Amino acid sequence: MQTSKIYPWAVVALLWVVALLSYMDRQMLATMCDAMALDIAELRDKQNFGFLMACFLYVYAPVSPLAGVLADRINRKWLIVGSLGVWSAVTLAMGHATTYEQLCWLRGLMGVSEAIYIPTALSLIADYFSGSARSLAIGIHMTGLYVGQAAGGFGALIASELSWQQTFHWCGVAGIVYALVLVAALREKPRQRPAPSAAQSPFKGIRRSFALIFSNAAFWTVLFFFAALSAPGWATKNWLPELFSSSLALPMEQAGPIATITIAFASLVGVLVGGPMSDRWVRRNLRGRIYTSAIGLTLMIPALVLMGLGHSMTAAVAAALCFGIGYGMFDTNNMPILCQFVPAGQRATAYGVMNMVGVLAGAAVTNLLGRWADNLGLVFALMSAVVLLSLALQLTVLHPKSDNME
Repeated sequence: MQTSKIYPWAVVALLWVVALLSYMDRQMLATMCDAMALDIAELRDKQNFGFLMACFLYVYAPVSPLAGVLADRINRKWLIVGSLGVWSAVTLAMGHATTYEQLCWLRGLMGVSEAIYIPTALSLIADYFSGSARSLAIGIHMTGLYVGQAAGGFGALIASELSWQQTFHWCGVAGIVYALVLVAALREKPRQRPAPSAAQSPFKGIRRSFALIFSNAAFWTVLFFFAALSAPGWATKNWLPELFSSSLALPMEQAGPIATITIAFASLVGVLVGGPMSDRWVRRNLRGRIYTSAIGLTLMIPALVLMGLGHSMTAAVAAALCFGIGYGMFDTNNMPILCQFVPAGQRATAYGVMNMVGVLAGAAVTNLLGRWADNLGLVFALMSAVVLLSLALQLTVLHPKSDNME
């Protein structure tokens, strides 16, 4: 089954659930803040909440390159299983936290475990899909993140029916059970490149990988636009429910689902449009993946302005839909574009570096928005200028010579 045409899609299906659990477990904190603040007084201060959200990212970021290095060198199945198992146990433990300090430590540990997943999973999927379906396969996997983000938006609603403690508890249990499913069902893709010999210095190999990646001029451009788009991406994940709650005068039980579900649905549409479009376009023009991503960036620019400065339900929903479609088209093509400029043996490491820089940008904007909680809309609108600069660089600099660099 592993070598059949069906099993690669089975891998996408298996990892789709992991992606969903990843974003659901991290996202529901953003909508359960008010419920948790009844028991943990420090969360009533928006700056403390902003730091709690950001500390996950500050830990997640530096671990990401290490995760990529590991994924390029050891069995990716066990990295994924271990990552899911640990962050699910952390989610369960958060349901038993009683102090702000405990929450901060647990969010940091979750950052370590979740950082391992994305570069490992995308590297595995990219190896299973070396042909024309790569963008679609990666895009379908990424929809798991969007659905998980939407599911996390119901955190406040579920907490109001049960409790925030029970919500964390049962989500953690679900992840631990699914990790056991992966032990039985997930398989590593045999690598075409030889494994490092026992006599070879691992440190020397790692240093050479980083040297090759950072000497690649195209990688710096990919790194910049990935980081630049991560800022509004993380801002919408962590602060859009708060923005909609304040600008539309809605309780969080309504604002959370509106913000998360609308963007998640639109991002899914963006993936389903952008994945096949990119896979077809690249057959006629090697810049097809870049052009598809650029269309997504173009949609995000007016969306951020409208999202930040609009004050009606119509404006909010329209902006979220436009942003989500654009982000989906961008997101589904990041790894496929990276594959055009970075060889297979360095992709997980390169994506780990991208993830680190993107998350640091996200952490900075998350913390900034905590400090500027009274001006959320203005900051959202200003982020459109960064997206515009990224679009210009992407179209000017990136000229691939192959769709699958070896």
